[in-house]
Amino acid sequence: MRDAGFKRWDVHSPFPIHGLDGAMGLGKSVLSWWVFIGGATGTLTAFLLQMVTQVFIYPTYVQDKPASLATMPAFFPVMFELTILLSAFTALFGSMILNRLPRWNHPLFASDNFSRFSDDTFFICLEARDPQFSKEETRKFLEEIGGKNIELVEDEI
Repeated sequence: MRDAGFKRWDVHSPFPIHGLDGAMGLGKSVLSWWVFIGGATGTLTAFLLQMVTQVFIYPTYVQDKPASLATMPAFFPVMFELTILLSAFTALFGSMILNRLPRWNHPLFASDNFSRFSDDTFFICLEARDPQFSKEETRKFLEEIGGKNIELVEDEI
């Protein structure tokens, strides 16, 4: 499929297949960068919040220690917690955005062939939005590469 120039397709299998992402030509996800930026935002937000409130606006002197950047070790727990919190939220909502979720129904759910993929069948889904897609040519191509149950599933909108 990849070598034929198709771009919008997916594979479903009854078990995980090591190396399938590479075979499909998929690169590294941008989600890790989003999570890093979310975590860095949490760290910076916590640092600025504590620095501004406890050093500049209302200096807090504890046991005659200065209210300055030297008290930063006291800020670490809050910085750690906000880093984890914003990283987790970024991972959750970022993965939902990248996977185009929530989608309450997919046209493939109506296919009898698709219901078997989690038991004993391998399934390739090629979207009609693909620039290479043509009903007749795509059907011929799938038959040539060994497709057995080729089915056109249409979205009812």
